[in-house]
Amino acid sequence: MTARGGQAAGNGWPPRALRDYAFLADGERGALIGPDGAIVWLCVPRWDSPPVFAALVGGGGGFSVTPADPWYVWGGYYEPGTLIWHSRWVGAAVTECREALARPADPDCAVLLRQIRAVDGPARVNLRLDLRGGSGRRPVRDLARSAGCWTGRAGRLWFRLSGAGRARPARDGQELALTLTLDPGARHDLVLEISSRKLTAPPPEPGVAWPATETAWAPAGPDCSGLIAARDAQHAYAVLTGLTSSTGAMVAAATTSLPERMESFRNYDYRYAWIRDQCYMGLAVAAHGPHPLLDGTVRFITERVLADGPDLMPAYTISGDPLPPERTMAVRGYPGGAAARAGNRVTGQFQLDAFGEVLQLLAAAARLGLDGPDTWRAARVAADAIGKRWAEPDAGVWELDPRRWAHSRLSCVAGLRAIAREAGHGAGRPTAGHSTGARPDAGEWSSLADQILASMHDSVHPSGRWQRAPGDPRADASLLLPVIRGAVPPDDPRAQATIAEVAASLGDDGFIYRFRHDARPLHEAEGAFLLCGFWMALTALVAGDEVAAGRWFERNRAACGPAGIFTEEFDVHQHQLRGNLPQAFVHAALLESAVRLSQVSGSAR
Repeated sequence: MTARGGQAAGNGWPPRALRDYAFLADGERGALIGPDGAIVWLCVPRWDSPPVFAALVGGGGGFSVTPADPWYVWGGYYEPGTLIWHSRWVGAAVTECREALARPADPDCAVLLRQIRAVDGPARVNLRLDLRGGSGRRPVRDLARSAGCWTGRAGRLWFRLSGAGRARPARDGQELALTLTLDPGARHDLVLEISSRKLTAPPPEPGVAWPATETAWAPAGPDCSGLIAARDAQHAYAVLTGLTSSTGAMVAAATTSLPERMESFRNYDYRYAWIRDQCYMGLAVAAHGPHPLLDGTVRFITERVLADGPDLMPAYTISGDPLPPERTMAVRGYPGGAAARAGNRVTGQFQLDAFGEVLQLLAAAARLGLDGPDTWRAARVAADAIGKRWAEPDAGVWELDPRRWAHSRLSCVAGLRAIAREAGHGAGRPTAGHSTGARPDAGEWSSLADQILASMHDSVHPSGRWQRAPGDPRADASLLLPVIRGAVPPDDPRAQATIAEVAASLGDDGFIYRFRHDARPLHEAEGAFLLCGFWMALTALVAGDEVAAGRWFERNRAACGPAGIFTEEFDVHQHQLRGNLPQAFVHAALLESAVRLSQVSGSAR
């Protein structure tokens, strides 16, 4: 191996289409890596911290390992059931770089592992590290080399780069650059630590860190070989695991402000734990069986419900704190979007449907024998909150202006029915939740569900289907979910009419849009919503049409990039991903669809 100092051409990394990015994560933070080996997004120490690599949104900072010869084609793959990624470049030689955020994760310190491999022929790669603090505004200071490692500060963070001792400062000492040449078959390790505390211990040994990371990923998901789309289901477990903190909280996505439609101002920060999304994930995992992801999400949701009761917020930080107010970041933003933002104003919203999702999650936990005293206390609190607030306007599943959204009320009906069933089944069960003297009242919860459903006459369209809200006759794909969850049986005429109308008026080439915004063609208002496409698959399944369910499922599971990462929306006309990524609830919906389709078909493929 030879090495020499050098400087990469240009001062930034060009933006890529979202489908081109792969995702690395350790549960406490996540990174995006492009096809050229450039890591262009990473927040440290936690998901919602300012990014140290912000090139994705037009800020400063990135860390690249790229073939020195530009005449190459790129590819890559994940090791099965993990987020250990292999960047692969084929040119005059074949070079790979094995990439991972080390696990088990330290909440205060990110450890990036990169192993360059000369697979076929010699490898020659350029390394470039431009680490920034304060969302890319604060360059490196105190840069120094000692014992073969480079160390320095970036804002309030410390960093150390091992394996690149012969790198040289470039661009006024604000970054490091190095060209490495490896003999055929050789490997070279790089380890980058970025920490909120001073790095005093010796740097990690790659020979220890890599096996530890592999071991930590080993239990990420159960055996999925009996499921249809087994590889995609296994990958969904890995993505959901990567997005889930040790607190049990799962962030909705790893990024902020990636536009949901080109030239759109609808850009949001999704680096927080949404109650609704967390429940969607828990229900997907519960459909497959007990799993640590389910344990963690039940714990986090239970804690939040017991702490905040009827004032439950729509989203929290992964530590359970309120979200910070929205503010604009001093970066250019991803192409086609507005200025990048940090924080989220959703905290001030009331979302009634979240209580229904909570009850469905707690019922699933009880069904699997995971209930305890807190489970039933939280169920009582959530049911009481519904009883107190179900007639109030709320922001709804799409977080819009407060109205009496039909989906929100039907979600509560489904949740109350689900928890009442489990309470009734467990009436003689010797669980701690039933021995406290506050035995769940299945009859009371069923009666409340009936009362809410009886009020729904104001949201029935003249054609006999559900409509969005009183006074809003439009169809809405969210009204598929109560059919899936059992608010009404699938042969209910209102449900059947709703399914038909959603497919006819909101479907396009096998994809589903949320609702019609105005008189424009659907694709001009926003992208197709992948969550809704999987809901259509599940709806067809509960209606008994396995062929249609399979078609909806296959079409929507194909709407990802080469790394198998889904965003929130899909541009049907341009076949491009739109919005933040990875979008957790889309991966959860794929997993649940694969599980339920497999349960019905009894086959795997």
